Amino acid sequence: MADQKQGFDTLQVHAGTEPDSATGARQVPIYQTTSFVFKDAEHAARLFNLEEVGYIYSRLTNPTVMALANRIAALEGGQGAVCCSSGHAAQIMALFPLMAPGRNVVASTRLYGGTLTQFSQTFKRFGWSAKFVDFDDLDAVRAAVDDDTRAIFCEAIANPGGVITDLDAIGEIAKKVGVPLIVDNTASTPYLCRPIEHGATLVVHSTTKYLTGNGTVTGGCVVDSGTFDWAASDKFPSLSQPEPAYHGKVFTEVFGPMAYTFHSIAVGLRDLGMTMNPQAAHYTLLGIETLSLRMARHVQNAREVANWLEGDARVEGVTYAGLPSSPYYDRMTRICPRGAGALFTVALKGGYEACVAAVGRMELFSHVANLGDTRSLVIHPASTTHRQLTEAEQARAGVAPNAIRLSIGIEDVNDLISDLDQALG
Repeated sequence: MADQKQGFDTLQVHAGTEPDSATGARQVPIYQTTSFVFKDAEHAARLFNLEEVGYIYSRLTNPTVMALANRIAALEGGQGAVCCSSGHAAQIMALFPLMAPGRNVVASTRLYGGTLTQFSQTFKRFGWSAKFVDFDDLDAVRAAVDDDTRAIFCEAIANPGGVITDLDAIGEIAKKVGVPLIVDNTASTPYLCRPIEHGATLVVHSTTKYLTGNGTVTGGCVVDSGTFDWAASDKFPSLSQPEPAYHGKVFTEVFGPMAYTFHSIAVGLRDLGMTMNPQAAHYTLLGIETLSLRMARHVQNAREVANWLEGDARVEGVTYAGLPSSPYYDRMTRICPRGAGALFTVALKGGYEACVAAVGRMELFSHVANLGDTRSLVIHPASTTHRQLTEAEQARAGVAPNAIRLSIGIEDVNDLISDLDQALG
C-alpha cells in the first residue's frame, strides 16, 4: 500500500501521521511543550548544525505542527511545508527567503484587502515593493516583471469575488522569467485546486479558513513544490549562497529539493518567530479529516444559492464562477474541475445602503470578518475588509460599494435562501 499513490480522501486522514511511538495513540497527540530533551551534547550539536533532523524548540519544530505541515504538503503534492501563526504570516514567510531591499513582487489586483495593504504598505518597511496588475491581462503581467522581480503572486480563487486565476498561463510566464509563482490556495483548498500542477512553485494557505473549517484557530502554511532551481541564477542568494549563521552551509547543496523548506524553518521561524501553536495544529488536523466532504457540500450549496440570486430582481449581478453565465466558467472547469468554491460577491441594485441594510437583517448568515467556516458568513467589503482602498481600487479588487461577500456554509440550502430572501427586503 505504501508504494501506491493514495487518493485524496485517504491522504486527508492519514498523510503525515502514524500511531504515536511512545503510547500507540492513534490520533496525533498535542505535544504541548516548549522544548525537547537532547540525548547528549553531540546530539544537540548535530541538531543545531542542521546535520540531523529532530526537535529542539517549538518555535522551530513541534511534532503536532510537523504532522500538519506534512499532511498539507501531501494534499498539495508538494515536497515539504512549514506551518506558521496565520495566513498573513505565511505570506511573509513565503517571501522572506526570496526578497531583499529594492526587490519587488508582481501581484494580482484581485487579492484579499488585508493582503493588498500588507503588500502595498507594510512591505515598504522591509524595502520591498509590489506591482499590482490585472492578471487577466497577460501582457501586463509580462511587462510588470523586471530585473528586481523575485516572485509573482496571486490567489487561485480570488477573495472576495471568486474570480479564478489562469494559473497555467501565469505559471508559464513565471517559468520564462525565472521567478517562482506563489499561489494563495486558501479559498479553493487542494481539494478543488492543486496549483503546483498548474505551474506554482509555492502554495500558501490561511489554514484558519477551509482547512480547519470550524472558525476556532488561526494558522498559515507555505508548501514548497521542490521543483524550482534556486541556484539557476544569482537572484536567490539566501538559498544558493553560503549561510553565515550555519557555518557557510549552502541550503541548495545540502538539502536539495528541501532547501526552501529547511531554510524557512532554520532561518524563517528561528528569526521571525511566526510559530503555530500545537493546539491550533491539532484542531486543523481534525478539520482536514473531513475536508473533501465539507468542500463538496460548500460547492453544492454555493451553486444553488448563486443560481437563486442571479434570478432575483433585487440583484444586479453575481460573481460566482460556477455559474454558466460567468466569464470564468470555462476556466473553472480546467483549474478547479471539482467546483468554483463557495466564496463570491453579490451586487445589489440598491447600492451601498442596500448592502448595509441587508447585512443587518441577516439571521442565519453571520456578519464576521472570516470565510471558510461550516457556517455561512457575510460581510460588506467596501466598509470593512477593503475600506482602506479608494473606490477605484475597490472596483479593481472586485468589491464595488454595492457588493456584499458571501461565504456559503454547509447548512440546509433552503434555509440559506430563505434568509437571503428576507434580508434583501
